[in-house]
Amino acid sequence: MPRSSNSPQNGQPPGQLSNTLLARHRAEELASALPPLLVAAERVAATVAQGVHGRRRVGLGETFWQFRRYQPGDAPSMIDWRQSAKTQPVYVRENEWEAAQSVWLWRDRSASMDFRSVNGLPTKRERADLLTLATAVLLARGGERVALLNSGVRPDHGKTAIDRIARLMTDPRTAAAPDPLPRVEPLPRHAQTVLFGDLLSPLPEIHAIVAGLTGRGLRGHLVQILDPAEETLPYDGRVDFHGLEGEQNLLVPRVEAVRDAYRERLKAQQDGLAALARTAGWSFAVHRTDRSPQSALLTLWGAMAMEAV
Repeated sequence: MPRSSNSPQNGQPPGQLSNTLLARHRAEELASALPPLLVAAERVAATVAQGVHGRRRVGLGETFWQFRRYQPGDAPSMIDWRQSAKTQPVYVRENEWEAAQSVWLWRDRSASMDFRSVNGLPTKRERADLLTLATAVLLARGGERVALLNSGVRPDHGKTAIDRIARLMTDPRTAAAPDPLPRVEPLPRHAQTVLFGDLLSPLPEIHAIVAGLTGRGLRGHLVQILDPAEETLPYDGRVDFHGLEGEQNLLVPRVEAVRDAYRERLKAQQDGLAALARTAGWSFAVHRTDRSPQSALLTLWGAMAMEAV
């Protein structure tokens, strides 16, 4: 950045001006990337939609779902006599529950998400944005109501919801956020939430967010997005690590000497995330940016389908 940009202008302190310019630059980058991002999200969602079923549940509705054998306690009105006449067992007819849920999506927008270890890989932020929008596309196509958590915007369905979420994701006021975790806010009971981020915050802080949302009756899903170097620490020799969120630089004389300890600490973090998700009745998955976004979305969609049963 030019030195002149660090001098006071328009009465703003240097630090405030620098932050304003960085935020504006980030917003412009996001806005220019929106069309390809939306196209990519549509493509990822379309690929996954071809191989999965919808999040269907038994309940009130007019759309046929399946036949199953009659069980004690089933109402006689549920028996499908035509199907039962074809075979020996008695079958009941189940219809699909047609009430749409609201699903609230959140992705980490803190500075650490801008990391990528090598050129050619997406940053963690880029992958989180893609998965967030692709999930919204898939949900909207299935008739669900969807919104961004902490956006202050109510959930909607169909193309309206997708366009709104895409605009919010490029809004300069929401393009970046210092906090690596969402805020707990009042949401409709029995809704679902999906959190995309590197989830490297202290476990007690993550637990507080999950517990706060679960206490309001929400079910949820945690998707940890990591660069492959964050899992394997592939470096050797003397490496100077630079923090992206104001941390002090860390000079490690021999990275290979701390590799095992680093991996153990990451595994402990992931084991802790899996445990707190399991306790809350949530799902937890890890996704690396060198792997296809379709695989992450397919895993997530399978977990959400299980919640719907």
